[in-house]
Amino acid sequence: MTHFKLNWVLLITFLFFNLSFTSYSQKNANDAPLQKAPDFNLSDLSGNEISMNEYKGEFLVIHIATTWCPFCNAEAPYLQALYEKYQSKNVNVLIIDVKEPKELVKAKLQDRFNFTFPVLLDSDGKVAASFAPDNVLPDLARDEVMLASNLIVDPEGNIQFMSLLDSKNFDAKLISLQKRLNELLQEH
Repeated sequence: MTHFKLNWVLLITFLFFNLSFTSYSQKNANDAPLQKAPDFNLSDLSGNEISMNEYKGEFLVIHIATTWCPFCNAEAPYLQALYEKYQSKNVNVLIIDVKEPKELVKAKLQDRFNFTFPVLLDSDGKVAASFAPDNVLPDLARDEVMLASNLIVDPEGNIQFMSLLDSKNFDAKLISLQKRLNELLQEH
């Protein structure tokens, strides 16, 4: 087994057996100011450049993934269903795939799940890392902290919801995310 594959196997094992994060809504965090979503420019699977700024004025659900992540794959059909359910309500969905080649992402994500929303390529992991909260598992690379996470960014560009992997209470059907999204839609 190569050194690279061994590291990923160890990371997956660690994530599966040890992580216990929960979803949180920044609005409910002691009325602290909302964190702005970092801006990014990433290519989609067709080579089109997509910017975070293109989604100003809309709600955006972002899922940060890899093809080998069982949690990401479990959520994939529910992300497509969420997109279909909410697209008429000013809600868009993006997947940001971390550090994988386009051909692999196309075969293992796009072709497998037939997404009708963009799948973006974060080839160096910098965009995923830019979303990572401070002081969360400092032993992991910042882009690895964000794998299998889901975020809601509001029309003003604020992160209103973030769920990090919680292997003990895994929410594949995105129930907590949808609950928060419904609350936000009622407020706007």
